[in-house]
Amino acid sequence: MVDYENILYEKQRGGVLITLNRPEAMNSLSQELQKDLRAALDDAEQDPEVRAVVLTGAGRAFSAGANMAGGGRGGETVWPYGIPEDSSIAEYLDGTRTRDRNSMEAQLHRWEYPKPIISAVNGWCLGAASWLALTCHMTIASEQAVFGQPEVRMISNTNFIWVLLAGYKNALRYALTGDHIDAQEALRIGLVNKVVPHDDLIDESFQIVERIALVSPETVKINLAVATMGLEMMGLHKAWTLGAELSAFAHASQREDYKRHLDDARKNGGLRSYIQVRDEPFQPEPFGPRASR
Repeated sequence: MVDYENILYEKQRGGVLITLNRPEAMNSLSQELQKDLRAALDDAEQDPEVRAVVLTGAGRAFSAGANMAGGGRGGETVWPYGIPEDSSIAEYLDGTRTRDRNSMEAQLHRWEYPKPIISAVNGWCLGAASWLALTCHMTIASEQAVFGQPEVRMISNTNFIWVLLAGYKNALRYALTGDHIDAQEALRIGLVNKVVPHDDLIDESFQIVERIALVSPETVKINLAVATMGLEMMGLHKAWTLGAELSAFAHASQREDYKRHLDDARKNGGLRSYIQVRDEPFQPEPFGPRASR
């Protein structure tokens, strides 16, 4: 088995616990972490002793989402179009489209994975990390879990998995504002299977793994396919493909009066300042730790 740099891989109770392990960065989804996760899932798939995967995060977050610490894409942003200097609209759109199609391929890899993946959401679960957690076959949430897509506030895209699970109206309520929700609201709208006490999260997840292990692995694999492939045949694959295409337009929909002040905040105060300026107009949030000033 590979010794991974950005995750922990611990076999137990008929399955494996995969922990996103960049707590100093709230387990943000760096390219290196994503490569390690893909390799770990491949490792678990080939191991007959592993009947299911439990995926969680180290520290106070499942994951804060996409890795933003490196700043913007390419050079400094220039206006009025909000694209990196020395690039063209065509290059910007094509690059974003390619990145999101690659992301969709990784999403489909998890969705079509032949063993159950249970996300055990232990804390903050934002943006692309919410897509990671929700495209797992089951999602168990700690009472401390917080879900959201705050990136839509800085001109970005949502993901159709929210619509599939939460329904059209619930999904739009949060996808059009970037507002975050706590574990109980996530349960109410159908994003998660169950909310449990924080200290019981991993044990509760492995209780499901142990019950799955009582069923023939071939049967489990087939029944996973019944559900996941059935939804794809109903149009889920097309919805995700279209989402990857439209995401390029979402990223290019930047208007100077909505975005330039965020770039200035990052330049002058770093990522923390960028997030503070982005989220301040939306305070207080409707649920969770930022629900009151």
